[in-house]
Amino acid sequence: MRKNFGKQTCVYPMPVFIVGTYDENDNADAMNAAWGGIYDDYQIAICIAPNHKTAKNLLLKKAFTVSIADVKHVAECDYVGIVSANTEPEKLKKAGFTVTKSDFVDAPIINELPMCLECEMISYDNATGCMVGKIVNVSADESILTDGKIDPAKLQPITYDSVNHTYIKLGEVVGKAFCDGNKLK
Repeated sequence: MRKNFGKQTCVYPMPVFIVGTYDENDNADAMNAAWGGIYDDYQIAICIAPNHKTAKNLLLKKAFTVSIADVKHVAECDYVGIVSANTEPEKLKKAGFTVTKSDFVDAPIINELPMCLECEMISYDNATGCMVGKIVNVSADESILTDGKIDPAKLQPITYDSVNHTYIKLGEVVGKAFCDGNKLK
């Protein structure tokens, strides 16, 4: 028997993205954005309400980064989501984050978060807050690589549980994509 919960914004897993942008004075900003995912080949979509400083920066610079929130930085990643750069311009510094300018787009990479997508904005819908970007580079710190590939066990990404308002560490490998289903052919 199923229980109906009605209309909800509930999906598992929901990635925790830290979106980095520069403002008109090249001051770095970042916000926690949990509503997003891969949109199409080499594209990402993220919902960012128009009242966020990040939305204003996106429209100005047409570029952004998406760092993957991890277990090691849960408090810092949560902080940049609950504090607005509209009222706290030093929020990155207060979170303990430092940045390096991307070599590929006009946006900051958060040094402490080991995986980052560097993106150019394709579109932004002011009515819905839906932003689509083209991924032009993915960078990862060598500390999260195994045999030259990103290792989720080393990255330790977190997911947002919108029902219980918690962050959850992603877990163990349970299957092999494009392989395990062959057993049923």
